[in-house]
Amino acid sequence: MAAKLAGGGGGRYSLGQNSEINVTPFVDILLVLLIIFMVAVPMAVTSIKIDLPPASAVPQTTKPKEPVFISIQKSGAIFIAEKQTSLDGLEADLNAKFAATGQAGPKDDQRVMIRADADVPYADFMGVLNQLQTTGWFKVGLINEDIH
Repeated sequence: MAAKLAGGGGGRYSLGQNSEINVTPFVDILLVLLIIFMVAVPMAVTSIKIDLPPASAVPQTTKPKEPVFISIQKSGAIFIAEKQTSLDGLEADLNAKFAATGQAGPKDDQRVMIRADADVPYADFMGVLNQLQTTGWFKVGLINEDIH
């Protein structure tokens, strides 16, 4: 494809060097790569279906309800606010605390926060979480403190 058409000096059978760059194979490779990317990119795009709630023009003015705090001490004692309770009486005492703070109602709207000492056995901590889940409280948060 790239041939030397004009003769230079040196006779009829001169094997002089061709100083021109042959770009034809390079262009061919680029065009093939362009076609490959044009075919491959639309197949690589994936879509994820997301069900978003509808937008509302009215801003939400209700404040979230105040949580009730459960504390677990190293000795295994469980406190709701400042009142001591047991694992068996946890549901009744939580219902009483929510009723006292004016938040009686469905458990889906009630928030519970748990804080525990660092030395609390894992079984005691999970016992409280399991009891809360069994009795219907699913909005449970864990409180920790930053260690500096």
